[in-house]
Amino acid sequence: MEQQQAATPRPDRTSPVGPADGGDPIDVEQAEAALVEHYPRLARLAYVVLPPGPSRGRRVLAAHAVVQRALPRRAGPGVVLPAQRGGDEAVDPGYALMRLRVLRAALAAGRRRWQPPAPLPQVWGLRLFPRSGGADELALDQALSALSGPARAAFVLRDLERLSVQETRRVLEAAGVADVPAALAAADGAALPAGSRDRALLESVEFDPCALQARPTDLIRRRQHGRAALAAGAAVLVCGALLGLPGGGWGADGAAAPPYARNAAAEAALDPGRLTVSSASAWKGAPRPDFSSWPARGDRLGDKALLRRALAVWARPGDGVPVTATPGTPTGPAAGPPQLLFAGVVDHAVVVLFHDGLRVVRYAERVDGQGQGDGSGASLDFARTDGATADVASALVVGRTEGNVRYLTAPWVTSVRLLDLLAPAAAGQPVAVGADGLTAPVPAPRADGNCAGWPALRVGGRLDGQPGGVPGGVPGGRSDGELVTDLGELSPARLTYGPPDAPDPVVGPEGRTAWARTACQLPAVRSQGVRSVNTWRFAQQPLPEGAGVAAWLCTRAETWRGAGSRTMAQFQAPPPSGQPYPTGAVTARADGGTACGPRAPRVLSGVLWKSGGGRWWLLAAGSEQVRSVAASGGVRGRAAGRLLAVPAAAGAHADLVGELADGKKVRALR
Repeated sequence: MEQQQAATPRPDRTSPVGPADGGDPIDVEQAEAALVEHYPRLARLAYVVLPPGPSRGRRVLAAHAVVQRALPRRAGPGVVLPAQRGGDEAVDPGYALMRLRVLRAALAAGRRRWQPPAPLPQVWGLRLFPRSGGADELALDQALSALSGPARAAFVLRDLERLSVQETRRVLEAAGVADVPAALAAADGAALPAGSRDRALLESVEFDPCALQARPTDLIRRRQHGRAALAAGAAVLVCGALLGLPGGGWGADGAAAPPYARNAAAEAALDPGRLTVSSASAWKGAPRPDFSSWPARGDRLGDKALLRRALAVWARPGDGVPVTATPGTPTGPAAGPPQLLFAGVVDHAVVVLFHDGLRVVRYAERVDGQGQGDGSGASLDFARTDGATADVASALVVGRTEGNVRYLTAPWVTSVRLLDLLAPAAAGQPVAVGADGLTAPVPAPRADGNCAGWPALRVGGRLDGQPGGVPGGVPGGRSDGELVTDLGELSPARLTYGPPDAPDPVVGPEGRTAWARTACQLPAVRSQGVRSVNTWRFAQQPLPEGAGVAAWLCTRAETWRGAGSRTMAQFQAPPPSGQPYPTGAVTARADGGTACGPRAPRVLSGVLWKSGGGRWWLLAAGSEQVRSVAASGGVRGRAAGRLLAVPAAAGAHADLVGELADGKKVRALR
């Protein structure tokens, strides 16, 4: 059975070990310096050991509180740490002390179901969420949740801190674990997913409480309340006078908050009579077909009361209106009259879609009209779509119901087919599209980590009257059309295959096969404001011992906002019999940067691979610009060309460096 491990270097320069007998006093300032230097590492340890709570956000707060409260309170010398047993590298006694105190606090918190107090830590005005990893990290987190606190502590000391069995035993005893042998046995015998013993999984963003996503709460409402607190009496008089003027009101605003501004620009953006509406044929003559050339469609275009409510709630969402936005998308009101794309009934809701050049805004309320006064029946969703072209402006989400999603298609779309990315040879099923551009309900990808299939849409259409796929603003097009998939946002992400500087639609068998083995990695970029995802086979490598040929792929997700891209390298070994399209092994991940993108279409990555004969090998491959590859550290070797294969030991760590034709160096993706 073949196994892979990511070949990543160790991140720490010291290797603190557990306590032994005897000890020296440690200054509190020394412990504080260790906490500041190793804060992310200590927070990660606390996060993994803490029990799963009602939400990952509260678990993050608990991890930070444990670390911040672990610092000894008594200033000056006198805090004693038992003497450290020597190892191959220097030991940081301050870090060893803080690690022990964090471990004690995390275990104690698990025993009494402790939650952080409200005042500390808090970030007012923000909601903090940890970033999501891929399917491997999710499976590891679920497996660790089934273990006891001491077993999780044993696991993290062995596999993250890299302590020996004896050192782990001493640290657990010092932390107050009653049954250390049972904790070690539970950690060793846990049913963990493949690759979980690789340190790279525990060091991913899934288990990093310092790599957080921030979302605002109610910025406009808080600003309104602040102004009201400064001049409460004057505000009451002014608002009463304005609302009492004949013809001065805006009508029934539904779930909108009370008005807070009166000026010409604000009122123009709230007037349904000034909405921009494109003609049904505007897209045919548009120099760049995009959302701005979509006509207004739907059976409620003439409902001025609905449009007025939608515009008012957009400008001033009330307390009970849930508001979501993709990363980097402002949620403020429109600068002027927006464009109307759709207004109509979709399943059990009334939906209005607007476009203001930067964003697509979706307003929804219950079809029976109940709850509009307090906001319980209304919602708002924002997504950036600036700089869209025809290939990424082919559809928008109008509704989600019971695991299904419905789209509003672009006016140039003439055919839609439902495909399963994990079945690349299947032709797919046609999806009905109504005269108003609405598709029939289609399955949405599951967000629970179960990747038995991955739905996608093949969208075909015509521009300038010529049949073909949606070609990114170029007349004509390809007969197969574009491939798009739902990543939990208003705009589906476009999927492509090919070199980063010239990706193509996924039409050939090579691209479909590559996506069949890559699709299950897409949850790692879900809800990140993704515009497109490209995967690219940058190398093929004959495996040692005649085990066949493996493929190396690089997958990069680009966002609408430019920043926040995510890149991963994959190693796809020859599929075993009975599994024609198994998911590839992720060997490296990177947030941001230019690797595998149009600015730097090159990559280098490595993996530890176990042959059928039981031998471990370090394999590495680079893109075609790489002329030689060298490995150092735990594995040493060098190869002319862009492929490297050298014998290695299980769990070895290596640094990989490639040399380009111009003599410049390129390091492995990490």
